[in-house]
Amino acid sequence: MSTELRRLRNYIDGEFRDAADGRTTEVVNPATGEAYATAPLSGQADVDAAMAAAAAAFPAWRDTTPAERQKALLKIADAFEERAEELIAAEVENTGKPIGLTRTEEIPPMVDQIRFFAGAARMLEGRSAGEYMEGLTSMIRREPVGVCAQVAPWNYPMMMAVWKFAPALAAGNTVVLKPSDTTPASTVLIAEIIGSILPKGVFNVICGDRETGRLMVEHPTPAMASITGSVRAGMSVAESASRDLKRVHLELGGKAPVVVFEDTDIPKAVEGISEAGYFNAGQDCTAATRVLVHESIHDEFVSALAKAASEIKTGQPDDEDVLYGPLNNPNQLKQVAGFIERLPAHAKVEAGGHQVGDKGYFYAPTVVSGLKQDDEIIQKEVFGPVITVQSFRDEDQAVEWANGVEYALASSVWTKDHGRAMRMSKKLDFGCVWINTHIPLVAEMPHGGFKKSGYGKDLSAYGFDDYTRIKHVMTSLDV
Repeated sequence: MSTELRRLRNYIDGEFRDAADGRTTEVVNPATGEAYATAPLSGQADVDAAMAAAAAAFPAWRDTTPAERQKALLKIADAFEERAEELIAAEVENTGKPIGLTRTEEIPPMVDQIRFFAGAARMLEGRSAGEYMEGLTSMIRREPVGVCAQVAPWNYPMMMAVWKFAPALAAGNTVVLKPSDTTPASTVLIAEIIGSILPKGVFNVICGDRETGRLMVEHPTPAMASITGSVRAGMSVAESASRDLKRVHLELGGKAPVVVFEDTDIPKAVEGISEAGYFNAGQDCTAATRVLVHESIHDEFVSALAKAASEIKTGQPDDEDVLYGPLNNPNQLKQVAGFIERLPAHAKVEAGGHQVGDKGYFYAPTVVSGLKQDDEIIQKEVFGPVITVQSFRDEDQAVEWANGVEYALASSVWTKDHGRAMRMSKKLDFGCVWINTHIPLVAEMPHGGFKKSGYGKDLSAYGFDDYTRIKHVMTSLDV
């Protein structure tokens, strides 16, 4: 007896719709490996309709006052709190994440981030008006860019949706947002919540695959394309957007170095690094998965880290003892397992290194030591619960190896030496440097990287600025 699958739908111009041509794709719960819903596989007609709705809604939304936009966003934040359990349930089906951690680690920051951008809507800044040329007064206008095409990833579907829509709406833009094809459920629920608060057409959600995203970015209507995803996807978006000079906001991959010096409190560092490396199954661009440890404490550190990994559990969402759930999809499981299968002979698996169970896409917390700087697993993003360890001899080598990858999103330094911490924070070529911690984020501070980790900032006033444009107005005093 087959179970009827729930039907998810696009949200366009204030109403839920199927794809124009009726195409759908199955959505699978990664904790079970079984389909639980169908979602539209949106094509050109759906993209056209969503863009038309956003374009039609833009003039009125642009002309609302900052106070009106703030009020709307605060209502959205309140609604997220009120319907938190529904959001959690949808996200857990999306991702297989632990229910308790989703409740404590995702809902509160999401609500806080929406409220932060509600406040940012009323804090537009620019140079003061003045006479920079005799007889002429100059002033700055800060304006929304227009319709924003946004593509969110599958590792944090709810939270990344917030990072996309909150600054865009606060600045006066309208939005067409596409969730990942593997995790649309929570975003469709978000559309229902937001749709009861905002005017129709201001916020639209279309489901689909990579082709749908391409159609969105290539569409002539959006003034800006924003994506959180892989380097390959980001490069494709940047190339496509260049054809009509769209603004592009890219938050891409990461390979965060975690530099552990000899004066570090090893038990404290192991606890912080293991949690930051395995949280969300390591499916985080900032995850603490590439450890560089001073040679004098290498063996002690590896032994402690392997022991910590052996005590960490992965499992079903309702198990209160698990730190993380499954990998998101079978392709991701295959990718993670492939890195371990292709390890060079000089590498040693200290813990884990295998799939867990025969249902869902679970992978054991893994530690790999004995690695060299040019090894594949050091240079490429694994995006799974795998922590690698390298041994360095001095500060200069630590900096060289830490910076010696194509990503530049996040990093951390573990030491009691304040001067060393400051030197490292200057030398590390990453958008974020944590000291004696790893992975905390706050709404007030920017998140974004350099090199192949992309450009543009999420969160903070800098992230808000990315969704605005600057206009110079000059008027003659001789009237």
